[in-house]
Amino acid sequence: MLFTFIGGLGMFLYGMHVMADGLQHFAGGKMQGLMEFLTKNRLMAILAGTLVTAVIQSSSATTVMVVGFVNAGMMNLSQAVGVIMGANVGTTITAWMVSMSEWGSVFNPEFFAPLLLGIGAFIVLFIKSDRKKQVGEILIGFSVLFIGLSFMSGAIEPYRESPIFSQAFTVLGKNPVLAILTGAVVTAIIQSSSASVGILQTLAMNGIVTWNSAVFITLGQNIGTCVTALLSGIGSGRNGRRASVIHLCFNVFGAIIFGILMYVLFLVFPAWGHSTIDSVDISIFHTVFNISCTIILLPFAEKLVWLSGKLVPGTDELIGVGDQDTSAAKKLAKRLDKRLLNNPSFALATASREVAAMGRTACLNLETALAAVSEEDEKKAREVFEREKDINGMEKVLTAFLVEVDNLSLTEPQHEQVKNLFYTVSDIERAGDHADNIAELADNMVRDHISFSKKGKTDLELIGAQALQSLQISIEARETFSAETAASVRVLEQSVDRLEEELREKHIRRLSKGKCGPESGVIFLDIISNLERVSDHAVNIADYVAAEVQAAHGGEGKALAAAQK
Repeated sequence: MLFTFIGGLGMFLYGMHVMADGLQHFAGGKMQGLMEFLTKNRLMAILAGTLVTAVIQSSSATTVMVVGFVNAGMMNLSQAVGVIMGANVGTTITAWMVSMSEWGSVFNPEFFAPLLLGIGAFIVLFIKSDRKKQVGEILIGFSVLFIGLSFMSGAIEPYRESPIFSQAFTVLGKNPVLAILTGAVVTAIIQSSSASVGILQTLAMNGIVTWNSAVFITLGQNIGTCVTALLSGIGSGRNGRRASVIHLCFNVFGAIIFGILMYVLFLVFPAWGHSTIDSVDISIFHTVFNISCTIILLPFAEKLVWLSGKLVPGTDELIGVGDQDTSAAKKLAKRLDKRLLNNPSFALATASREVAAMGRTACLNLETALAAVSEEDEKKAREVFEREKDINGMEKVLTAFLVEVDNLSLTEPQHEQVKNLFYTVSDIERAGDHADNIAELADNMVRDHISFSKKGKTDLELIGAQALQSLQISIEARETFSAETAASVRVLEQSVDRLEEELREKHIRRLSKGKCGPESGVIFLDIISNLERVSDHAVNIADYVAAEVQAAHGGEGKALAAAQK
């Protein structure tokens, strides 16, 4: 029976993991967009935390991601409070799933779990579509979870009349502090409040758990789930640690409020406290507790932020605010927090956003380099040289992070996107090199007192504007994942190619007629050559996006291909 219980517990935990993994893959990067969209105000942040936790089946995982986001400067502490509150509400979904076992044989997941397991296995083994395989993984995880639950319940059932259980829960019911500590320790060990609540519900199904013990153990389980976030916060920045402390304070205050309330109620109604509780009652209490705590503590959200600042003192460490001595590469490394790797879809979406940010930096550098040429400004050329060092540092950080993302559990389209992001980083870095070359040419012009004719400057401004625009639009295509935007880059690139040929011929004619000197002529030709190369890299970046769009949306991809032709 002990072996059966341990095996059932293993299946329960593993099934929860597989189901959550399948749901994450199925949701893809949509959860990242959901989190960003819904955290604009606190009520929406609570909704975001609830929905994301309901999908990934773990409030601990959601809170760990929040710690990573806060540490990376992607989310402030006020937004984090709302998401953490929502995560506590979202985690009650698992308890309701477990309590379905008591809804009668037709609705009992244990009744149809073997069938779903067979269907899920068939899909995973014989269906080639990644999307359908993700559905198969969800079915397998769901089925294994409930088969494990059945194993645990079956192992305990013969001992339901054993005095050890009744005595243990009687002791815990009389000693709320001990019950809370028991729930906290068990949850801290298995790193999941959903799993520990599920174990408690399994015991309750066999009629051996009393109301007073279950209530206080559940309160302890909500405290124990904070351990994962606290451990995650140890290696983070100050704001990351504050986010994990907010999670702890929220659950502790909630446990204190409800602990006192329920203790008084059980004193007034002792028969209720000593009566047995079933799994549905535990689900109801778990849900009421978390929703009520959110409603009660929501007005004090800013006070929780203030308290976290007192418990973790020091100045804020928001990325990009102050700290001028920190290089762009170091700031990027902080934003690409290792905790993001706990959720492959979030990690990939974050990497894509940071690649686009690197592209914007390269665009700014090209714009500054062109200004250095037209204004013959040595200071702007130096600005380009400094920013180029940042771009090179970003390339190294992003490449290292993408290697780690590529080793995660990704779908085939996601692996393809990682590969394209590798290529995009390389193309952006090469475009940055060409901007650096142009700035160096501008520096030479200033040093050697070389100037272009008015016509030459006009021609450079024309091709420079189009090359810059092609790079900017390619980065926009990456940010918006737009087929139409990507198609427009190729049109601009072809225009730059034609201009480069025309301007080269015109400038050679000016040279032959003596309208400009040979020194300025060489520099002019080098600049337009670098600009043509920039547009080539821009079209490469756009083509990577086009390939991804085509894979995701066949019809839109075909439209893009037609537009490119």
